[in-house]
Amino acid sequence: MIKSSLTDTTHGLTARWRGLRTTAVVVLLCAVMAGCGEQFQKGYILPPGALEQIPIGASQDQVLIVMGTPSTVATLNGEVFYYISQRSERPIAFMTDRIVDQRVIAVYFDKNRQVRRLANYGLKDGMIFDFISRTTPTSGQEINYVAPLFKALNIGQSSNN
Repeated sequence: MIKSSLTDTTHGLTARWRGLRTTAVVVLLCAVMAGCGEQFQKGYILPPGALEQIPIGASQDQVLIVMGTPSTVATLNGEVFYYISQRSERPIAFMTDRIVDQRVIAVYFDKNRQVRRLANYGLKDGMIFDFISRTTPTSGQEINYVAPLFKALNIGQSSNN
């Protein structure tokens, strides 16, 4: 009789330990999966305070010293430096990237190679938006050049982001 009671108690403890081990494994896997989130930065990384160091009228050389080499350069009514970046994240290691932020910083120069205007374009509510002047650019040469840059950044990205 004692032997049978001892066997039942031992069997109950073994089942309980098995349940605790299973729970611990599940919790550990969830923690590992949650910690696998990654962030990616593609393109230009804007140094903190860089735009504040470039006043209107600054020379092109000063822009190059502060900002570095632009991603691309255009000549439309003077020269324009474009610094292009994209931030994306992947919540779990095997999932696809989701675009978090896209930016095109444009530095416009006049004929004398002095800064005429700064723009920090991004997407706001699906529209190209200048975060410096807080405006949406109107159609014309400027928007015709910036819009394809955003489309190029989305190559290979799913449309439901």
